[in-house]
Order: sequence, then structure tokens, then C-alpha cells
Amino acid sequence: MNVIPTDILGAEASPGLADDPAARLLLTGFEASPQAQLIIFPLENAVLRANEAACRFFGLTRAELLTTRVSDLYPDSFGELHVASEAAMVKGHTISRDLVAKAAEDASKSVEHEFVACGTGRGAVLILKIHDLDAMQRRAVDNEANVTIRRGLEEWRKAERIFREIEQRNQLILSAAGEGIYGVDDNGITTFVNPAAERMLGWTAEELIGRKIHDVVHSKHADGSHYPVECCPIYNAFRECVVTCVDDEVFWRKDGKPLWIEYTSTPLMQDGRSIGAVVIFRDISERKSNEDKLMKALDENAALRERLEKENAYLQEEILTHSNHHEILGTSAGTMRIIRQIDVVAPTDANVLITGESGTGKELVAVAIHKASARKNRPLIRVNCAAIPRELFESEFFGHVKGAFSGALRDRVGRFELADGGTLFLDEVGEIPIDLQSKLLRVLQEGYFERVGEEHTRGVDVRIIAATNRDLEKEVLAGRFREDLFFRLNVFPIECQPLRKRPEDIATLAQNFLSVSCRRMNISEPRMTRADMEALQRYNWPGNARELQNVMERAAILSTRGKLQLNLPGRTDTPKEARAPAKAATSVDEDRILTAQELDELERSNLERALMASQGRVSGAGGAAERLQINPQTLYSKLRKLQLKI
Repeated sequence: MNVIPTDILGAEASPGLADDPAARLLLTGFEASPQAQLIIFPLENAVLRANEAACRFFGLTRAELLTTRVSDLYPDSFGELHVASEAAMVKGHTISRDLVAKAAEDASKSVEHEFVACGTGRGAVLILKIHDLDAMQRRAVDNEANVTIRRGLEEWRKAERIFREIEQRNQLILSAAGEGIYGVDDNGITTFVNPAAERMLGWTAEELIGRKIHDVVHSKHADGSHYPVECCPIYNAFRECVVTCVDDEVFWRKDGKPLWIEYTSTPLMQDGRSIGAVVIFRDISERKSNEDKLMKALDENAALRERLEKENAYLQEEILTHSNHHEILGTSAGTMRIIRQIDVVAPTDANVLITGESGTGKELVAVAIHKASARKNRPLIRVNCAAIPRELFESEFFGHVKGAFSGALRDRVGRFELADGGTLFLDEVGEIPIDLQSKLLRVLQEGYFERVGEEHTRGVDVRIIAATNRDLEKEVLAGRFREDLFFRLNVFPIECQPLRKRPEDIATLAQNFLSVSCRRMNISEPRMTRADMEALQRYNWPGNARELQNVMERAAILSTRGKLQLNLPGRTDTPKEARAPAKAATSVDEDRILTAQELDELERSNLERALMASQGRVSGAGGAAERLQINPQTLYSKLRKLQLKI
């Protein structure tokens, strides 16, 4: 605790001073001064000594003055008294003309209060001198240095304005409950700190005043990195003379914990020059916590929404592209064997490997297994491994986070995550690059994966159904397919026989394809004769059921007067009137301009021949894209545009 200096109190408080001639002279001057003077101790709000002029001014005896609180002498100016006292203790000296005393003398008299600090800090003792301004003015008129005096008074008026601004801001400090407020000078030195700031920061005003507050509470960012003082918005407020507002930053408490705050730093101006700033801040820790919870919830909702949108897109695509594949059709021994295998494996969670040539219905078998399984209420997610660019395999399977690589503008859910709880159908699984097969194997074995660019591990429950037209055992021997991955996929093998090995299914499939095509195109269904059936069964069908579907769709378009017009490769008995449109669509007469429809038919015919030559395979070595010398994705777009089935 600060100690009141006894050399100010007089001989009564310190007997030894009675023998000191200088001390007696000072006390005599104090008592004899015509100015009302008090010696006060602001920390205790006490009057320590009063001269005779002060007794006359306040209309009290010396004993009454010494027992009266300083604030009771200025009942209507407590705020002004507090500001002036604080300023004197900080700067050593101040003058105020705003104090209104409870005086016995003429209330209309203009007075000026001068505070002089003896000692430093909050333990300082103040000498309060009360000047009669009217008398001072009269002396100034008679003084030959009148101009100089007026200039001096003008400077005092400027200082008065500064202190009035400080007073107004201190009034805000007193009234702003719950908000922390502190002031700094133009060197960043703390000049005052209010109680709310003390409570929030854990530092006392005595610990902060006189120190650079940035070094104490604002020297680090939220992540602990250094916060250079030259980058501090609070300092910029008085350096650049602008009001600065920050709504998301931290101050550091005395216990080392961060305090999330928002603050406003307002410069204090004098003669067009900044002399410091006042900072008002509030604790936003609760708001910050709520915002973090909200952002987490929004991220979770966004991820769920994206997943549902993806699932919906897949389901819509399934409806559009597979509406005519609700059942496996056929009565051949091979078809019945597949149906029995589906009935056996569907109720289990065993992985299934479906093999067979392109167009033999491998995807149809996968759909049937999924629909007959316990996972039927969850999505069946299809992945055409042959259509995925090598560099996008990992992102396609496992997803990625925003910024994981160039072009990753937002988080993306991978196919495994979309299929969680359901079935993932890996079509053309033999096309997966060998160096990426190990990552696929890990997910199949452990059930965990990470998105590209993310360290967070995610669990997934997925059943795998794979399909390929390659001989994977030969691929394993050739080193192009991992043996352990082959064993993991080939838990339950199903072979789809080509159409040429089950000719008894051709009639059933042809009739179904014809009916579906006619309903979709809203045309009358032509009659299929026995001769048509025999012609279909004689054909070798290198493109299998997919080729048969295309043939029946084209036959429905070419049919006239209810008669089916088949146009099989190598068949020459097609009527002339039925052949003419095909010829126009598949050949070019240099003297004639083709219509848009004829161009589409010409391109359709060319794409069909390429698919037949590659046995329905689009990408990879020997695929239709390679034969046509175009990008596989471009070919997929053309096939969708022309509604060609792969």
C-alpha cells in the first residue's frame, strides 16, 4: 500500500519538522496564502490540511474541513473531480475550471482549481489551489504583458479541451457496464484501465498503467504466432487517425488463456494531431463458441446435403437409363443358373465378381443382387472404372477436401462414402491402375479411408460387386492386377454367358426390347414373325444383348404398316423401301446436302460399328474411343446424346 508522505502534513504529524526552518517557512506560507489551498489524499478521498483562505471559501472551520470527504466539497462535480485527480497523478499537474464547489462565498464567482502532485502513482498526495479567475483577469488587464498572458490562457484552454474530452470518455467508462475500456498515449503506453477490463483480462490497472499494453495482452495471434506491434490495428488508430473496428481477435489474459473479443479503437486528437487512443472491447467467447458450433453443423449439413444430392442423381440416372431392366429375362440354362446364384449370394454381404463379355448383362446381375439384399434401401453406386482419368481415381473413390489439388474448389464426397450402408458396383474393375489397387484393397480389408488432402480417417460399410470383361487370372499372371485384390473380389464368382451360347433367350429378349422401345417412342408395336425370330437366332451377336437392343430399337423405327423391318449385319433380304433411309444415313452423296437428322443417323451408325468392333468397350486399348481416335469422355457424351446403349 502507498504511504502518505509525512513531510507534507506538518509538524503535528511529524514532530521533527518543527525544528526545520525551511519546513516552518513552507507551512507559514501555506497558512498565509490568500488563495484557498487544500492538501488532499485522493486514494482515501480525505482532506489532510486546509489553510485559512480555504476555510473562508468553503464556510467551514478547519476541524470541519479535516473531517469532510473531498467529494462532499464538490457534490455536483464528482466526475470532474475524479478526472482531474487522475490526470494530476499521471502527469503531475493539472488545472480544471469545470469543478463546482459547495462554497460559502459568491456562487457566481469564477474559480480555477489547480492540482499539483507530490509523489507518484496512486499513492500521491495532491495540493489543491483554488484561484479566483476574476481577480486573475483584473491583474491581467493591468499587466503590461497582456498579450503574452492571453496566449498563455489560450494554451490552457486547449489543454482544458483535451481534459474535457478525456472527462467525457471517462464518463463513458463509468457508464459502459460490461465493456472493457482502456486508453493509450501516442507511444502505446497505457494511461487508464476500467474495472470491466480488469475483470476480463485478469490484470489490475496498476499492473497495466505505464506499460505498453500491446506487449502484455495483444502480442500473439490466436494460433500463438507473434503479433508485430506495427501490424496492430489499435496502434494504427492513433498513427493513421482513423477509427478501427475488429470483430474477431484475441487478447491474452494474465493466466495465459485467450479471450476472444471484438473492439473499437478511437484516436484522441489535439490540434489536428493524434495524442493516443481509447479502446472499447467486449468478450465474445460465447458467441465465438456458438459460431463454431453453427459452422460445424452447417458443414455437416452441407456434407449430408451433398451426399443426398449425389444419391438422388444416381437414382435418377438409374431410373432414366435402366427403366427397362427390372428383371433378368430368359429361360436358358445359363440364365437360370445366374438367377439361382443371385438367390444364394444376395442375402449375404459377400463380395461378388461378375465376368463376361461386354453386353452380357453384368450390370443387370449386380442390380438384381442389390435389390434382393438387405441393403436394398440404401443406394447402389455405380463406378465405370474405364471412364475415370488416372489422376482422378483416388478423388473419385474417396473424395477430396477443398484445396487438396488444383481445381478442388470445394469438398467432394467420394463414391465409397456415397455407398455407405449400400452397394458399390465397380464396372470394368480390371481397368484400375495397378498402383492404385493397393488403396482400394485397404478399404476392402479395413473399412477405412481418408479423403484426398485430409488426415481424418472415415469408416465405411460397403458391399462390393465388381464386373469385368477381362480374364483377371491372366491379368494377375501378367502382373497387371494384384493377386490379393483378385482374391478379395472373387469371393463369389458369377459368369454371364454371351448371347450366342444361349440362343433360346434371344426371342424373349428381342420381344422385350421391341416393346420397351415402342412405348418410349410412342409408336405402334409391330409384329415379330417366326422368320424374324429365326434370323435373330442365326446371327452371332458379337455385341450380345446390347447389340440386340439396338437392333430392335432400329427395327421399330424402320417398321412400316405394322411389319417389323430387321436390319442385321450381312442380311440382304431387307426391302428396298426399308433400306433407303439407312443408306441415306450411312453413306454420303457428294451432290446432296445431308439434313441434321441424316447426319445424326450417319454418326449413330458409325458409333455402333465402332462399339460392335470393340465388343462394347469404350475406353482402353482396342476400345471404341481408340478406334474413333477421340477422347473417351467425348465418346460417352456422344453416346448419351444419340441415346445409344453401351
